[in-house]
Amino acid sequence: MSAFAAGQAVRIADRLTIGHTRVPSYVRGAKGTIERVLREFLIPEDDAFGRPHGRRQTLYRVRLAAHDLWPRYRGLASDEVQIEIYEHWLEPVEEAKQ
Repeated sequence: MSAFAAGQAVRIADRLTIGHTRVPSYVRGAKGTIERVLREFLIPEDDAFGRPHGRRQTLYRVRLAAHDLWPRYRGLASDEVQIEIYEHWLEPVEEAKQ
């Protein structure tokens, strides 16, 4: 069962790492929205070190506003980046009540 659902607000964890993670530094700490829930895969941290029977986790496509990633971005307000991130890199974000 997936920990997150499409449309849910998330934050990408901001961790220092050594080795392969598939999480670019420019998205770490950023808030986004789950665009789509994919299936489980072997996580890159295990796959890169030759552990074919390592941990498997759900992969998510996360949508991030370009202006949130790059404050001086000059493109359209609707421009976005979509990136696929494994579950252990995602944290839930509570939306402020209005």
